Amino acid sequence: MGFFKQTKGYEFGPVSASDDGEIQVYRLKKASRSGIWFESLRLLRDIILIISVFVLFGVFVAQPVVVDGESMVPELHEGERLLVNKLVYYDIQKFDWGHIERGDIVVFWYPQDPEKSFVKRVIGLPGELVEIQEGRVFINGRLLEEPYLSPDKNRSTLDYSGKRVDDHYYFVMGDNRDNSLDSRTWGLVPAKYIYGKAFFRYWRPSKVGVLHRGATKLEGTPEGMPEDAAPVSDDPVAGM
Repeated sequence: MGFFKQTKGYEFGPVSASDDGEIQVYRLKKASRSGIWFESLRLLRDIILIISVFVLFGVFVAQPVVVDGESMVPELHEGERLLVNKLVYYDIQKFDWGHIERGDIVVFWYPQDPEKSFVKRVIGLPGELVEIQEGRVFINGRLLEEPYLSPDKNRSTLDYSGKRVDDHYYFVMGDNRDNSLDSRTWGLVPAKYIYGKAFFRYWRPSKVGVLHRGATKLEGTPEGMPEDAAPVSDDPVAGM
């Protein structure tokens, strides 16, 4: 009966990366510390990126503002929060949201004290003649229809002599005509002082939504025709 001779076992010794190119050796504690450090850097990078996006958005695109006062009643009330589109500052004529039009609600630095800001509605555009007779607004002698006004906030019958709006300026008024300090009192607003056009109300909850441009139309302008395409007169009392 034969016997198998027991062979001597091999001693492998310590494992080294040089033993085989496919072998990777990890020191668990060191790898763990490296992983935490790497993930922390990635998190910091993402936070910086998010903050940068918000800063750029606030500087160039939109900005929140708070309504102070009742000069824009019934459209806006004190304490409401708005987002304003700041792209109008760059006067991008190709897009509606990139430039100012009649009926827009704009936020601007008060010309007599640029540390304060006001919110009003654009009434007169550069080059136009603005006049008020018995509380009604006339542009180049034609009545401006303003359906956004509330009769109980527009009882004044005071007149305003004709004022030609200079280039790069706007004539603005509050919707609460009986209780608004605006271009009737302190004059025109330079275009460079207008830093935003209100486009969204995010507070109060019952009125959250998009703010559309006021539906204005000059008397005698056919539906669908631009206001500047209809014939106009510089006579402030034409048609009366």
